[in-house]
Amino acid sequence: MKHSKFIFCLLGFIFPGTGFNCIYLLGLKSFWAWAQLFSLLGGVGGWFLLKAAHFHSAPGWVLLTLGFMAMEASWLTTIALGLRADEKWDAQFNSAGKTQSGWPVILTVIFSLVFGAAVMMTFLAISFEQFFISQITEAKKLSQ
Repeated sequence: MKHSKFIFCLLGFIFPGTGFNCIYLLGLKSFWAWAQLFSLLGGVGGWFLLKAAHFHSAPGWVLLTLGFMAMEASWLTTIALGLRADEKWDAQFNSAGKTQSGWPVILTVIFSLVFGAAVMMTFLAISFEQFFISQITEAKKLSQ
């Protein structure tokens, strides 16, 4: 079966964390596709928990972290497999035909790197901010 590297990269970039790119390559039997999808759904649930609890919910933070990791894993997979040599891609995923990667694949890899880094920095900044706010709140409680 012929698998396009560009379609794989595009699915990983546009639909991060859904596992659609893994399903494209391996079908519905892909463990990582389902792990990403359930982690992303847990992350969405974690976001709603955090919003309802004004960012003071440990389960919400755990679920949100799982969703974050699913998105980052998708972008990282896009980068790693998008930069793979065409011969290695053909040997593993494309038994019929010869892949000719071009600028579209490189652009999806670049955008996956940019979006992945931006989301990671944003997530870390918000997490550390909330951690330090909670530490200040607890210190105020102890001092009273």
